[in-house]
Amino acid sequence: MEILQSNHFTKSIPNNSIISLWSQKPQISKHTSFPFFTSPPIHQHQLSKTTESLMATTSVVPANRQRAALQAEDADFETTEGVKAIASFEEMGIKDDLLRGIYQYGFEKPSAIQQRAVTPIITGRDVIAQAQSGTGKTSMIALTVCQIVDTSVREVQALIVSPTRELASQTEKVILAIGDFINIQAHACVGGKSVGEDIRKLEYGVHVVSGTPGRVCDMIKRRTLRTRAIKLLVLDESDEMLSRGFKDQIYDVYRYLPPDLQVVLISATLPHEILEMTNKFMTDPVRILVKRDELTLEGIKQFFVAVEREEWKFDTLCDLYDTLTITQAVIFCNTKRKVDWLTEKMRSHNFTVSSMHGDMPQKERDAIMSEFRSGTTRVLITTDVWARGLDVQQVSLVINYDLPNNRELYIHRIGRSGRFGRKGVAINFVKSDDIKILRDIEQYYSTQIDEMPMNVADLI
Repeated sequence: MEILQSNHFTKSIPNNSIISLWSQKPQISKHTSFPFFTSPPIHQHQLSKTTESLMATTSVVPANRQRAALQAEDADFETTEGVKAIASFEEMGIKDDLLRGIYQYGFEKPSAIQQRAVTPIITGRDVIAQAQSGTGKTSMIALTVCQIVDTSVREVQALIVSPTRELASQTEKVILAIGDFINIQAHACVGGKSVGEDIRKLEYGVHVVSGTPGRVCDMIKRRTLRTRAIKLLVLDESDEMLSRGFKDQIYDVYRYLPPDLQVVLISATLPHEILEMTNKFMTDPVRILVKRDELTLEGIKQFFVAVEREEWKFDTLCDLYDTLTITQAVIFCNTKRKVDWLTEKMRSHNFTVSSMHGDMPQKERDAIMSEFRSGTTRVLITTDVWARGLDVQQVSLVINYDLPNNRELYIHRIGRSGRFGRKGVAINFVKSDDIKILRDIEQYYSTQIDEMPMNVADLI
C-alpha cells in the first residue's frame, strides 16, 4: 500500500491516542497464558511509569493547525481535471495479443490506478501517477510499455529506471509475461550482474530495458545501450529515484535521451519538493494523485507491541515466531548490521530465517529472493532495500523490528502484506522513545495503530 505524501487528513487522530493505549495495557506476567513478554515480563507498574514519562516529555502540535499548514503546502498538486476511469482493458484500446497476455497473467479488470493512468500514457502524455503498493502499479508499467513498443523495430524504445535491482528485475519479468503473445524482448540492466551479459543482450537487440540508475548510465556511456529510439522513460518509485541518493544519476541518464521524450513518474509518495523538480523535464504532465481521503490502509491490520528495552525485542520476536502460524513474513531492521546480528541470533536459537541487504552479492540476493518467492523460506529479515515494490503473494505479516527512519518508508514496508486485496498484519515493536514516531505515523496516515491483541494469530 502506498500513500501520497500530501497531508489532507480525513479525520483528526487524538494527540494522546497512542499514549492512552499504552496506559490501558492489561497486566502481563509470566503466569499469563498469552506468550508475549514472557522473557522478561512487562508489568503494569512499568507501563504506568513509561506512560507518565512519555506524557511529561512529548510535546504536541495541535492537529488542526498542522493539518491546515500541510494542506496549504500541497494545494497546488491535485489530479488533473478530466482524467477518466476506464472500467475495462478492452475499452482502453489495448492490442488483442496484449489482452491475451494480461488475462493469462491473471488480471480480470483494471485496478483504480490502471483505470486512470493507462490511457494518458499510451496516448503519449507525460504522467505523474501515484497509487498504493499492491494495486497493480508494476503491471501498469508493463502494460503501457508493451502497448507503446513497436516489436518490429529491434531497438530500445522504452527505458524503466527503478531504485533497486530486485524491483528492476521484477518489472522485466512482468513485461515478458504480459507481452508473451507480442514477442516483446526485455532485459534487466542491474548492478551486481555480468556486464558482458548486458552488452551481449543489448547488442542482440531488445525493445525494453528495465534497470537501476548506475548500470543504465554505464551502458549508455559505453554506447552499448543506444538511446536514439527511446520514446518513453519511466521512473518507478520516483520519490526515491529523484531524492538525494539518485538525483544526479537520473539526470546523467536523462541528458542522453532524445528531446521529444515522454516521461512517466510512478510512486507511492510524491513529496512537494519532488513534484517541483519534475517541472525541469516534464511537459504539461497529467497528474493522477489519489486524494488523502481516497487512500486507506484497508486490508492491513496494524498493531504495536510495547517493549521497554531494546534487548526485549528479540524475546518478543521469538514468542511471535512460535505463536503465529503464518504463511510468510518479512522482518524489517534499519541497518545491515542489525539484519546480520538478528539473523545470526535467530539461527543460534534454532529458528529458520533468511536475510538480505544491499551489501550481499547480487547472485546471493537473487537466490534468497527465489527461495522466498517459492516458499522454501518463510521468514525474511531485511533492510529497506526490500521495502519498495516487490510482490510476494504469500506475505501475510510484516514486523517492524525497528520503526522506519521516516514516515514515508512505513507505508512501503507494511505494503508488503495484504497485496491486491489480500489481508495482512503489520506489527511494530515500539520502545518508549519511539512513541513520537509512531504517533506521527498515526496522524500522517489518518489511522490508528492499536495494541496487539491476544488473538493476533487468528487475524493472519
